[in-house]
Amino acid sequence: MFAGSITAIVTPFDDSGKVDLDALEKLVHWQIEQGTQGLIPCGSTGESITLNNDEREAVIERVIKAAKKRVPIIAGTGSSATWATVEATKRAEKMGADAVLVVTPAYNKPQQEGLYRHYAEVAKATKIPVVLYNVPGRAAVNLLPETCARLNADFKNVVAYKDAAANLEQTAQVLRLSKLTVLSGDDGLTFPMMAMGATGVISVASNVVPRAIRELVDACAAKNLDKGMELHLKLLPVINALFIETNPVPAKAALAMLGKIKEHVRLPLAPLADKNKEVLRKALKDFGAL
Repeated sequence: MFAGSITAIVTPFDDSGKVDLDALEKLVHWQIEQGTQGLIPCGSTGESITLNNDEREAVIERVIKAAKKRVPIIAGTGSSATWATVEATKRAEKMGADAVLVVTPAYNKPQQEGLYRHYAEVAKATKIPVVLYNVPGRAAVNLLPETCARLNADFKNVVAYKDAAANLEQTAQVLRLSKLTVLSGDDGLTFPMMAMGATGVISVASNVVPRAIRELVDACAAKNLDKGMELHLKLLPVINALFIETNPVPAKAALAMLGKIKEHVRLPLAPLADKNKEVLRKALKDFGAL
């Protein structure tokens, strides 16, 4: 379940600002047709923090139904309140999610003991696998390797780790200290992380170029590092353009250019600046995606 190219899928909105479930379903079908091996609804890329509970459940439910068990669905259930994360996790399990992705709580900056207890409550509340998600740049807290290892040792369903810490030494320590399956949470570091032992990527870029990301992780998984490096370098301009502003603003703009969704993001995010839109368009054209 925790290997290969896994897309943290965007949440489309219609012109009135409502979640566009039909557009979302079409994205699910396209992703699977293009070789994506797993989907994450309601992650950071899905703007989950701006969705109310009913919307989050509707998004997760539609992705599960559209996928029809063709790929695993790892539902994003994290929040800054442990009780809310536990309740969201229970609902995702009941809806049929294969696993949950739980981001470190943002803003309240828990200590390592607080992080341990937060994830412990989630792990005890569900029978499905729990993926730890470390993204210090968004959450303002760093889930240390020792805490990851402790959770992995104490709870049999804490089995994987999405690493968006942008610290390869820390990645190595997680691999050294635990038996967690490690997934890159940063498209630009997928190649070096997989060379170290990560099994794949939870990707933003695969929203836009899913087949290319699949080819990259396949090459890395086969230990064909020359091919992996070639694909990595080819993808870098697209990856950089997709992070020219806050994710998922550029990804949604790119998908709009491809005719897949409307470009709308939900406040407090704003649309992609025109000058950056041109940078993104050029990167996609040069890559052959447009």
